[in-house]
Amino acid sequence: MPSGVRWIFPALLVILFVVSDGFFVVTETQQVIITQFGKPVGKPITKAGLYVKIPIIQKVNVFEKRVLKWDGNPTQIPTRDKKYIWVDTTARWRIGDPLLFLMRVGTIQTAHSRLDGIIDSIVRDHVANNLLVELVRSEGWEQAGKGLIGTGDSLDYAILATAVESDEPLKLEKGREKITREMVATAVPLLKELGIELLDIRIKRINYIDSVQQKVFDRMISERKRIAAQYRSEGEGERAVILGQMQKELAKIRSEAFMAAQKIRGQADAEATRIYAEAYGKDPDFFDLSRSLEVYRNFSNPYGISVFSTKTEAFKYLKGLRKVGE
Repeated sequence: MPSGVRWIFPALLVILFVVSDGFFVVTETQQVIITQFGKPVGKPITKAGLYVKIPIIQKVNVFEKRVLKWDGNPTQIPTRDKKYIWVDTTARWRIGDPLLFLMRVGTIQTAHSRLDGIIDSIVRDHVANNLLVELVRSEGWEQAGKGLIGTGDSLDYAILATAVESDEPLKLEKGREKITREMVATAVPLLKELGIELLDIRIKRINYIDSVQQKVFDRMISERKRIAAQYRSEGEGERAVILGQMQKELAKIRSEAFMAAQKIRGQADAEATRIYAEAYGKDPDFFDLSRSLEVYRNFSNPYGISVFSTKTEAFKYLKGLRKVGE
């Protein structure tokens, strides 16, 4: 094979590589900085499309254009009122100036490392400079906070109740929303120098440290027991009222029934007396005899023997009796 033909295939490969390296595509979610021998060339490319660069000499540095997420490590921080809590924060950011970002940060991993140092220190400063109740509540919770202290109907009750040790009204000046906005305002100038645009900082979770958590749970249990005892006391009071009303109604019914029964008995006795009077009025001697026989039948002396004279009025009907056949 001629020597010239031997070099055609490698030359084609080199040409193909050079040509392919000279073109690059930028998508809608990307922004690009071109560098030549490590130095930026031209302005950042932020629009999607097909672009050309000098092969081999120039390098394409691609950065995200979308909003990125940063999650901090839960940290133990004391508040201004000396309450030790765990604070878990998160933030949303994006690369605002890709050229400055490339020069001062370089990669997303390095950016996260820088965010760890800057945001964690800012969160620590703001937590330490505010009361726990300010970090727990949000704006517009003045009335809600008072309700929680009174009823304990929310999981935030424990922190609110512990943060406010007296019965005085809550004097709250800020709130979690305002504090996080202050955090953002403090961090934005520092991150802007790195080409990072900070959009938001949020506190995901606040909790007591383990040494205090059990005391909080005990306080919550005690409060729930107090509320339960209050409900039981109110229930016992209602029960007493209902039983008293029932006894009153029952006594009234029994009284009316007894009065009606006595009235019926009186009417019956009067009717019986009238009938007896009419019956005995027709024959007084028969009445006298009937009464005497009733005395004979009902007479009883269980403690001894009674002796009566034959002249006793009670025996007058016995004197006239004759034996059968006489």
